[in-house]
Amino acid sequence: MTFEYPEEIINDYEKLLESGDEYNVIIYVGENDDVEEIHAHSNILRTRSEYFRNVLSNESAKKRDGKFTFKKPNISPQFFKIILRFIYCGRIDFTGLEGSDILNLLIAVDVFNIQSLNHCIQEYLIKHKYEFLQNNPTEILEIVCQHETFTDLWNFYLEEICLEPEILFESDKFINLKAFLLELILKRDDLSLEESVIWDHLIKWSFAQNPSIPEDIKKWNKDEITAMENTINGFIPLIRFYYMSSEDFLDKVYPFRVLLPEDLINNILAFHMKKQSIKTQPPRKLKPSYDSIIIEPQHFAIFSSWIDKRNNSYYNVRDNPYDFKLLYRASRDGDTAEAFHSKCDNKGATIIIVKIKNSDQIVGGYNPLSWNSSNKYKFTCDSFIFSFINKFYLQSAKVGYSNGNARSIGDYLSYGPIFGGGNDLRFYNGIWYSDKICSYPKIDIPQKFKADDYEVFQVIKNDNN
Repeated sequence: MTFEYPEEIINDYEKLLESGDEYNVIIYVGENDDVEEIHAHSNILRTRSEYFRNVLSNESAKKRDGKFTFKKPNISPQFFKIILRFIYCGRIDFTGLEGSDILNLLIAVDVFNIQSLNHCIQEYLIKHKYEFLQNNPTEILEIVCQHETFTDLWNFYLEEICLEPEILFESDKFINLKAFLLELILKRDDLSLEESVIWDHLIKWSFAQNPSIPEDIKKWNKDEITAMENTINGFIPLIRFYYMSSEDFLDKVYPFRVLLPEDLINNILAFHMKKQSIKTQPPRKLKPSYDSIIIEPQHFAIFSSWIDKRNNSYYNVRDNPYDFKLLYRASRDGDTAEAFHSKCDNKGATIIIVKIKNSDQIVGGYNPLSWNSSNKYKFTCDSFIFSFINKFYLQSAKVGYSNGNARSIGDYLSYGPIFGGGNDLRFYNGIWYSDKICSYPKIDIPQKFKADDYEVFQVIKNDNN
């Protein structure tokens, strides 16, 4: 029989770090007036960090009074202490750190080549500093692309930008984006922008690279034409002109024909006049559009994952195997039980989405059966209720499946949706309740609340999956 006490070992190493007993490494961290002498132990540093393994094994490493001594002026004492604590005991505390601090910490960590900490910080940024990442796309993209180990952030950004292009393209700093990054993004098949909109942004970006050139094309001289050609030339093959409408092409692209190859212009015109077929790139895979005023396509992908009980690997927006058809919206159809049943009865599986009044929280539930005003409770193991504490923060989601009792779904004409026999989630007379738990686990749903609005979607298996 084996016994393990990892927490005890972690605590002992933390005490060793704090006491500095028998240290043999001195590191001067910071610069100017912010320099601090920090003590450590070479064996621990070598074991946990490839950087220290190389530095401390180097014959040129300076020793003073039997102790390794070196300087790290390019990192703050605060960040170095965070890194050192992780090296010793695998603990990291982000309390009090803003998004920019954590990004700078990640850059510092990259020097020391500690993969587990690198991944941990990226994961924390993605899950807990989503707003910071959204608000600073150009600057962070440029930082991320300079570090090969920032793969989590890189993949996150590319996927987010392709799914929600306005994050980048509507940013005031879009015009500052480096050309090679813009090229990488425009190559993506999953960029959810119409080609005419992409063209508009490309023209805006091109003018920003040449601020002295007037926007009136008729006023351009030869040098200005050449300058704009040089700016835009590499992007022309990335624009899928054949998927623009003829109106958009004539209104938006044709005025800039001086910048495009003549044969391309002729081919596009012939294509729109139905005089020739063109073998070209496939259309971009635009994100699905759902008729919701409460949530985004990402939420529907999560719902589909819960429906199929994929708790460890979620669907993404573009491989979602279900369609969601809006049946009912309280603000449109009437916020009553009668209106709900009149629109939603006998429609098969449905999902309910409720936005709690004066908050960003959404809650709801999935009924795999059909509402039919039977005035009975029904059994199922496949229904669930859910909560997003903040609908803009997908990681705040919690889901709870029915325990399979006979009161999993309540179907009563005088009530709206009922999940669970103990008012796990119930609508009655304009009020939502979750004050008694019977059929589902307790998740983050208030005991009693009003809704800004709620929607019901019919869940339909997609024939393409």
